[in-house]
Amino acid sequence: VIIMDRMVNVKDDSLYVTRVGSDFDVEGRRAGEWLAEYLEKQERTEEPVNIVVLQGTEGSTSMIGRTEGFNAIAEQYENWNILEQVNADYTTAKGHEVMERLLSQYKDIDVVVSQNDDMTFGALEAIEEAGLTTGVEGDIIMISFDAVKAALKLVQDGIINVDIECNPVLGEEVEKVISALENGETVDKTYPIEEKVFTIENVDEYIGDRAY
Repeated sequence: VIIMDRMVNVKDDSLYVTRVGSDFDVEGRRAGEWLAEYLEKQERTEEPVNIVVLQGTEGSTSMIGRTEGFNAIAEQYENWNILEQVNADYTTAKGHEVMERLLSQYKDIDVVVSQNDDMTFGALEAIEEAGLTTGVEGDIIMISFDAVKAALKLVQDGIINVDIECNPVLGEEVEKVISALENGETVDKTYPIEEKVFTIENVDEYIGDRAY
């Protein structure tokens, strides 16, 4: 058994040979590290920074990892206030609904962390409807995950500040594992996939030849 992408919750890990996929904790940490650097450049290291997090499907590997990774960085900064972390189920409709409610409840949101691009698209609609803006010149810092091409175009336009890649192109890496096993070789228990962090500074270099 070779696991791709998500993980399984088993007490006996001999039930599978290896896993190929994203390190979701690292993705969450990258988002936090980017935000820390960005706020430092803006000289916002003392004033309160109010953050809301749109989480993915409850209990999913990606939601758990991205939440834990981001929170591990957030805990290092006393001026970061996570107002709420709420499930928006990885969908555009739920992202819109949750963001609309958050905007009505909190009048001083500085950062939105959206754990996938679909939720981000919905959140952006709600923010625009509320008369606010996001991105490089906007009212709210927008952090997203996945880095699908449609979202990277919004990074190009300065609407999404940063998009943390979740690379779904796993076939080649899985093929390497299968070949190694067929040759009687020992394989590692996990193979993290290579991923990038996209901002307006580097997105032009990568957006043209993406497969997703």
